[in-house]
Amino acid sequence: MPAPRNDFKAALAAGELQRGLWLALGSETVTEIAGNAGFDWCLVDGEHAPWEPALIRRQLMVLEGTGTPSIVRVPVNEPWVLKQALDIGAQSVMVPMVNSAEEARAAVAACRYPPAGIRGNGGYTMRASGYGAIPDYAVTANEEICVIVQAESRAAVEALPEIAAVDGVDCVFFGPADLAADMGHRADPMNTDVWDAIRHGAGVIRAAGKAAGLFGPPALEAEMIETGFTMLSAGSDADLVNGLLRRVAGGAA
Repeated sequence: MPAPRNDFKAALAAGELQRGLWLALGSETVTEIAGNAGFDWCLVDGEHAPWEPALIRRQLMVLEGTGTPSIVRVPVNEPWVLKQALDIGAQSVMVPMVNSAEEARAAVAACRYPPAGIRGNGGYTMRASGYGAIPDYAVTANEEICVIVQAESRAAVEALPEIAAVDGVDCVFFGPADLAADMGHRADPMNTDVWDAIRHGAGVIRAAGKAAGLFGPPALEAEMIETGFTMLSAGSDADLVNGLLRRVAGGAA
């Protein structure tokens, strides 16, 4: 029995628009609600939300039950962290702060079993293999792992052609807030220079045959789709819950 097919990875490769939700609250209940809402993907954040593998594993189980593809954002580009994310069942991972082709290749290598990479084989001890119920997991998993790297700095923008060309990178995803800060516009994330770089970057990524992703304001979604972005975030659970509760408290709901 081979590793499960990664439908999200296949959709990105086919150029299909994929809209999803960031999950930062660390709540299995909110995760289940989000999974049943109709998004194309839900991302469990382990960078700006707790990196707690047991909790993330439970959220992956919940999302699996809803049928919505899951992504795990790891806190750092380290092999042991990526190994944990994959072993608990993530088939799609997002790696923050990837600033060079070398760093992109390191992320890919950490997600692939030898000889294509350096991922350690947990065998029957890990959820990814069904604790041994998927006997061919280790020999079929590489092709089903989706690697998304984030471009969040001037260095990443300058190295974008090389990063996007790395074999095994499926999507390059812009983080506008960090990029704006690195470009000297921390108080102005909508700065024209920042968004010009993002628009240009979409073309560079697409020219390399990879998917372009973005966490951007909903007001720009239509323009970003026209620009070439096919992986878009519709926001986060934290922001949506916060906004709704404040409107209800203010009597404007």
